[in-house]
Amino acid sequence: MAAEHELTPSSYIGHHLSFLQHPVGEGGFWTLNLDSLITAALLGIVGIGFIWWVVRGATSGVPNKRQAFVELLCEFVDKQAKDIFQGDRRFIAPVALTVGLWVLLMNAMDFLPVDIMAWLTHPFAPHGFRIVPTADVNTTFALALSVWLLMIYFSIAVKGVGGWIHELFCTPFGSNPLLWPANFLFNLVEYVSKPLSHSLRLFGNMYAGEIIFLLLWMLAGAGLGGTLAAVPLGLVWAIFHILIVLLQAYIFMMLTIVYISMAHESH
Repeated sequence: MAAEHELTPSSYIGHHLSFLQHPVGEGGFWTLNLDSLITAALLGIVGIGFIWWVVRGATSGVPNKRQAFVELLCEFVDKQAKDIFQGDRRFIAPVALTVGLWVLLMNAMDFLPVDIMAWLTHPFAPHGFRIVPTADVNTTFALALSVWLLMIYFSIAVKGVGGWIHELFCTPFGSNPLLWPANFLFNLVEYVSKPLSHSLRLFGNMYAGEIIFLLLWMLAGAGLGGTLAAVPLGLVWAIFHILIVLLQAYIFMMLTIVYISMAHESH
């Protein structure tokens, strides 16, 4: 990281939390975080490419280790979908597998050393490059809103437009016209809370993990005593963070199955 001014803890953390941004219009809303977009797209290609590579070389005989791993992964996701959703799983299970694998890969970027990544990306991103897409609330909101739109699509596809509107205004308290405002408000809160909780849970955990890693590396730069303290603390946090990375990807995948399954149900 190029230090044009005196390096302080605030400037160190601020540099690593700065996005590579590109405005496409006026205002902060019309600003793209190119680092999140580029990293997420590359990891999506890697994830899909890995599955394609395994499927391309799959055999009906004794599977190799690579094929066996992917088969276990697919069977695990399909079992989770089967336990929650009793209908046709031909769409839900692959979507859940894709989302879970993609989120897992994006979460795993948190294990890359931030200073080494900053040095590698400095030639084209001197002011900062965030390597963890899920530590960007825009990424998690985009994923959650995609699942939310799928939920609405399936709700309309299963119940019809009339049935979906009827459910909005007539459940859960009844179809009396006097209860329509209360029913609609109740369902509106539910519809708004789903993408909020879906996205902010993932973002909050990954952002907090990123901050803790930065604090530990900053401690390591405080001298020999700081290094001796930061090394075991960093090792313990990295091991614990493996659980967080896996758990958050699993929760995001499971909520995807749950929300799409709920769209098929009627009150």
